[in-house]
Amino acid sequence: MKLLLLKFLTLTAILATLSCGTVDYAKKYPNMVANADPVSAGTIEVQLNKFLSSRLSKVEAEVIFYPRLNAVALEFKYELIRHRQFWDEDGRKQFALSLERYKADYEARNLVDRYRKTRAVYGKVPARVEWEAFKYTKTRTAFPVIEIGYRFREKMPFFTTLMRPAKVEASNGDSSDRGESSQISMFFTRAQADELVKLFDQDYLMGLLGAIHHPQLDEQGKEIDADPYREME
Repeated sequence: MKLLLLKFLTLTAILATLSCGTVDYAKKYPNMVANADPVSAGTIEVQLNKFLSSRLSKVEAEVIFYPRLNAVALEFKYELIRHRQFWDEDGRKQFALSLERYKADYEARNLVDRYRKTRAVYGKVPARVEWEAFKYTKTRTAFPVIEIGYRFREKMPFFTTLMRPAKVEASNGDSSDRGESSQISMFFTRAQADELVKLFDQDYLMGLLGAIHHPQLDEQGKEIDADPYREME
């Protein structure tokens, strides 16, 4: 009798564990386009505002596609803190359309040096940003608005995005004031913005998933870039 009871309790514990470990991906990720891990789409160069300075600092940002979110994150360091700025599909499309409007204004010489007027002249998009002060510290999250426009620096116009500050999301029921995310301005040359538009393209991103499942082989029959998945930090 005791043995039978022990077997029953063991089986119940196993079933409970399996049940808790099952993830309803469709419910958890309503925008999912593939049940796949994040993958690097490439890198770009962009200019950021230096803290308490009018000078620009060129940085390299990695472009990472998150298929379960159908979002692309620009991962970069700002003031020694690593940020991930997420763009959903609609936001990426607006970025591309805004760039075309900027190019038309540039060619028509319609650009004016009045940043308060031009910083959001091509619209606004909702976004998500994550960051950690150090590698093993807790991830902070906020949902800012990104303004798309342009700005003159040293008498040169740059296509710009301005991520406005947003309240940090509370976690685990913590409703205390956790401050705001950083305000971050990005300055793009037309060539840099063109490169990002290519990496933002939905067909290109979905093609990356096809390349993962159908890897290319070299002359010896070995996979080229056999482990394209990026390990999440």
